[in-house]
Amino acid sequence: MRKILAYPLTVLYLMCFIITLVIFHPIQWICFNVFGYQAHKISVDWLQFFLMRCLNVLGTRFTFTNPYEINLDQPLIIVANHQSMYDISPIMWYMRKHHPKFISKKELGKGIPSVSYNLRHGGSVLIDRKNPRQALPAIMKFGEYIEKTKRAAVIFPEGTRSKTGAPKPFQTKGLEIMIKKVPSGTIVPISINNSWKMLRYGKFPMGIGNHLKFTVHQPIKIATFVDKEELIRTVEQTISSNIHP
Repeated sequence: MRKILAYPLTVLYLMCFIITLVIFHPIQWICFNVFGYQAHKISVDWLQFFLMRCLNVLGTRFTFTNPYEINLDQPLIIVANHQSMYDISPIMWYMRKHHPKFISKKELGKGIPSVSYNLRHGGSVLIDRKNPRQALPAIMKFGEYIEKTKRAAVIFPEGTRSKTGAPKPFQTKGLEIMIKKVPSGTIVPISINNSWKMLRYGKFPMGIGNHLKFTVHQPIKIATFVDKEELIRTVEQTISSNIHP
């Protein structure tokens, strides 16, 4: 019965989702080209808010638990497990004061209203995962940008989404580069639960009635760890131990 109900609700959600992307695309363009970065950022923040409201159509709820006061005057590396594309908007909305940016595959840089425009112009980096000669220098340059601007890089070190919610081992190369290029930064570990359930039936219909939970753990100053491998192990263990598939 739950899956049957999911069909019409998914159709309604997709209509809301597409309309939201189409509406915000020209808004982003005007904000970026007429008013500059800060206006564009605000438009992107509100895009995330309304994308989350679209998910409410499916009975989706969000809980973002962050008991820490994180200084705005520092670069951040937000590290999280990855369960679905629905991990992204809550992180962008609830961490918006820190200007979160993403390392994304280049295919997302074109063809998707609003999303592709923001990836190209909002400070994120697009990489070719099959071409290390392009990807590694791009990540290095991205790290330098985060260090200079004191904004936040969001990294999903598992590499691919977990289809069952179970944590996957970290692929550490990109995170190692970011740690090296953002020496004054702070790592903010986040554990994500239940996002994978949005795709429990596949892409259509979508899962309904899910409670997506985001838990922010104790931020860690990169400079406090001499052994960066130990730092990465600590972050991975913190995140993984708080995932409940």
